[in-house]
Amino acid sequence: MNFMTPAEISAAVCNAGKAKTELPFMKMVVLGILAGAYIGFGANLATKIGSMEAAGTSGGQFLFGAVFSVGLMLVVIAGAELFTGNNMACFASALNGQASWGGLLYNWVVVWVSNFAGSLLLVYIVFWGMFWATGMDGAALSAMGVKALAIAKGKLTLTWGAAFFRAIGCNWLVCLAVWMAFAAKDIVGKIFGIFFPIMAFVSSGFEHSVANMFFIPMGITIANKVPEASALAMDMSPDALASIFNYGHLLTANLIPVTLGNIVGGAFFVGTFYWYVYLKK
Repeated sequence: MNFMTPAEISAAVCNAGKAKTELPFMKMVVLGILAGAYIGFGANLATKIGSMEAAGTSGGQFLFGAVFSVGLMLVVIAGAELFTGNNMACFASALNGQASWGGLLYNWVVVWVSNFAGSLLLVYIVFWGMFWATGMDGAALSAMGVKALAIAKGKLTLTWGAAFFRAIGCNWLVCLAVWMAFAAKDIVGKIFGIFFPIMAFVSSGFEHSVANMFFIPMGITIANKVPEASALAMDMSPDALASIFNYGHLLTANLIPVTLGNIVGGAFFVGTFYWYVYLKK
């Protein structure tokens, strides 16, 4: 067969999880930065597509989700360390006695921070490319700038519970995408294995911690640069805009619940279930 069986995938995932927990620190940091940037490329492309005329239609929502999938394709095929995928791989490996629990925690912390750094790197590259403005003077917001603000506002105004449960659904699908990419033995198979679950999670409106490390800081950066135009575009007062478009609110209102939900979705609903079915003695 040109693909692995579920039992073979389970063993391969556990082996990969062990290797991930044993990466040297600087290699883990570099690969984590790359993953943050790669997911950011997908998020930026989705923002661009979402700013176009068809954005409010079902077809527009499908395209928004479809193009985002390029981010995970880059992570899996080019090679990088992504926190959400590692929730599954490292947890399954630790359950199987291959990776240590300390190694798991080390990987998750280093990779989460490195993903954030890579996402912010791309935020500022894109921001200074002036895609958010209609001209190089930054006097007015472009459609892409308004869309970036709207995406960030939507994520920053979720309740804690909504963000948490949307994050479970997200990483359940993301880790299934990684799982099916493991199954494929050629690049085309990996692309198709990744595409459909990622399209499904983004089009459904679920919450991905690393994607949000790009989406929300992009909105915050634009809001800080042109607060009056941003407040007008979001139909908010400048004070209301400032109260939610900041990094403290990003952390407490979104990244904490979304990170926790992603861990549950990936480590439990994928890593634990498949370990129990195929590997538990």
